[in-house]
Amino acid sequence: MSPYWLNESCSPFAPVGSPCTLGNIASYAINVSSVEDMASGLRFATDNNIRLTVKNSGHDFLGRSTGRGSLALWTYHLKSISFLDYNGRGYVGPAIKMGAGVPAYQAYSAAADRGLRISGGYCPTVGIVGGYVQGGGHGALEGLYGLAADNTLEFEVVTAKGEHLKATPTENADLYWSLNGGGGSTYAVVLSQTTKAHADGHVAGASLTFNNTDDDAYWEAVSSWQTLLLNVDSIDGFNTFWGLTNQTFVLYSAILPDNYASAMANALDPFIRQLQDLGLEHTYDTNDDATYYEHFARYNPSLPYGEYSTNSVIGGRLIPRSVVRDTLPALVETFRNITSTGSRPFRINGIASNVSHARVGNTPGSNAVLPAWRESLYTMNMDVYFDADAPMAVIRQLQAEMNEKQDQLKVLTPGSAAYVNEATFDNPEWKQDYYGGNYKRLLGVKKRYDPGHLLYGPASVGSDYWTVASDGRLCKT
Repeated sequence: MSPYWLNESCSPFAPVGSPCTLGNIASYAINVSSVEDMASGLRFATDNNIRLTVKNSGHDFLGRSTGRGSLALWTYHLKSISFLDYNGRGYVGPAIKMGAGVPAYQAYSAAADRGLRISGGYCPTVGIVGGYVQGGGHGALEGLYGLAADNTLEFEVVTAKGEHLKATPTENADLYWSLNGGGGSTYAVVLSQTTKAHADGHVAGASLTFNNTDDDAYWEAVSSWQTLLLNVDSIDGFNTFWGLTNQTFVLYSAILPDNYASAMANALDPFIRQLQDLGLEHTYDTNDDATYYEHFARYNPSLPYGEYSTNSVIGGRLIPRSVVRDTLPALVETFRNITSTGSRPFRINGIASNVSHARVGNTPGSNAVLPAWRESLYTMNMDVYFDADAPMAVIRQLQAEMNEKQDQLKVLTPGSAAYVNEATFDNPEWKQDYYGGNYKRLLGVKKRYDPGHLLYGPASVGSDYWTVASDGRLCKT
């Protein structure tokens, strides 16, 4: 949970005698263990005019999974996992059914035990079924199978009216469409998700680090990296997760499923030669693993926990192929400015894979994934860290700086958009940037399944129906 939304509330790790107020944390929570629990909570909130929030693992930068004075539906302990042979419209094959609280590392491990792998995120503790997939869901296997939302087969949900429904391409199809990419905390509360599982196999990986020992050479290397991403975009399954400051570039991990380290080296060696020609020292490694889970564990050595800190502000933009191809000098100059200005150091991160319709094998309109994803070379996020005990004034200042840097990227990427799960909550153009041309249709689905707008989250579809009072109450606009 982003500290912005904790609002300096008390910590369970603080001394017993410390002053403690809930702040932005929900006043009460229902530990959901059944359909009846969820339906009862929804009815109670409706009947008593109480603000409702939905929380799974709580990984959230937009503040959708908490709210001052609210009743929370906590789905974290819905941990069931089962496997089945699925036979439905558009897909026949192995599948996994997961309860809403299953984190990525548990799903990956269970799939590996059966010779399978599934699409999910990089962070081991993120729940796959919640806002992750409902926002689209990027991950290491997206270059082979598409985004998480491209793999969903069905959802089990409870609506704001307390109805227990199944959403598939043929049953409550509009709800199924919306839940696959249309944003979390909006249309219905998800109990479980059934998604495609894929045959596992050998995985090639790589990592790379180089430092800025010569400013001109460093930024020329960053530019060359962008060109490399265009070149490897045509390789099925190729995915890179990388980051840079004005001092260091790190390829955290690269993956090439169903291939060996030699194929990974063939893809990356042209860039390694460029680093050598530029005189930039570097550390570089390619490797092989027998399964996807072994690859995942290699790059997440602290399993079951991740390496991700929460004391940060985040924002981002989807970077189209055309921008890298046609305006690369301006893009790199913007990177230099973003990482060199601000009250604290900003970092740029990219996750690059081809998730076009041609690669994924679906068609425009098949789900609510933001259309700009299909034209993007990568999704870029920026983060900036602050001390764990930083006052709200510091966090608000960094939030303002993040929006300013996000605006720099908008100028370079007209018509593009941003990944809603790694974006700012106070972007005035959130409807276009986070939902694009899907917004009007999504709002129609919202009104059908949640006509009273019980389900609310900042920058979520229909959220401008409400304004938030200083005491956390939702007031009609």
